[in-house]
Amino acid sequence: MEYTIQKFAMLSGISTRTLRYYDEIGLLKPARLSSSGYRIYGEKQVQRLQQILFYRELGVSLDDISQILDSPGFSACEALRRHRQILLQRRAHLDLLIQNIDKTLACEKGETAMTDSEKFRGLKETLIQQNEQQYGKEIRKKFGNEAVNQSNQKLRGMTQEQYHQFQELEQKLNRTLLSAYKTGDPAGETAQHAAHLHRRWLSYTWSSYTPEAHAALARTYADDPRFAAYYNRIHPGLAVFLRDAIQVYAEQQKKDKIVGDHKISPL
Repeated sequence: MEYTIQKFAMLSGISTRTLRYYDEIGLLKPARLSSSGYRIYGEKQVQRLQQILFYRELGVSLDDISQILDSPGFSACEALRRHRQILLQRRAHLDLLIQNIDKTLACEKGETAMTDSEKFRGLKETLIQQNEQQYGKEIRKKFGNEAVNQSNQKLRGMTQEQYHQFQELEQKLNRTLLSAYKTGDPAGETAQHAAHLHRRWLSYTWSSYTPEAHAALARTYADDPRFAAYYNRIHPGLAVFLRDAIQVYAEQQKKDKIVGDHKISPL
């Protein structure tokens, strides 16, 4: 079935202005133009727009969506299965948060007792599940199930104070990283301070640190559109800049370790 741009907008629930913009940037081209020059959309455009809207719901940028949909290995069926899994996990997260709120309300009324740890359990579980949704498959493939499971357990075991420090450090990291980006030098003092803050931030969830693992994670930030979107939302190009800064930092850490592990004979 074919649709004019007006009917396609009504069908999908997005504006004709948005459809025109998607056409202009090459994200969603119409199937053809009518003899009068009007955009006409067909079944392929319906399927593509569905995928676009699913990815938008997950917070993926338009540039990254275009890369994903146009990649040679893209499978619409596999993407839909992944979308379904993520939505089911989101529903579980919401149920967990609702249970947490209900118990907190009951506690306020004196109907039950609730520890400080329980008050933050739902928030930490939500963060864990969000990470699993967005990055779990790739991270588990790169670092292994054991490392990821240990990381999740370390996050679950955080005290209220540690969790607050974890969040504050992330904000400081992002501010420092943005300042470093403006210098244009990933090897500069500010950028290397940002890389060190990133290492400290990882220490809250990583059981151990290696420069190799740090550098590998940094490459993922730039190579995978979903990872890149997290930092690029702060400023376009920030994910690549962070990768480069961490690469410099990790190389220096390896050199420092070699020097530390070997006594240097005096001349």
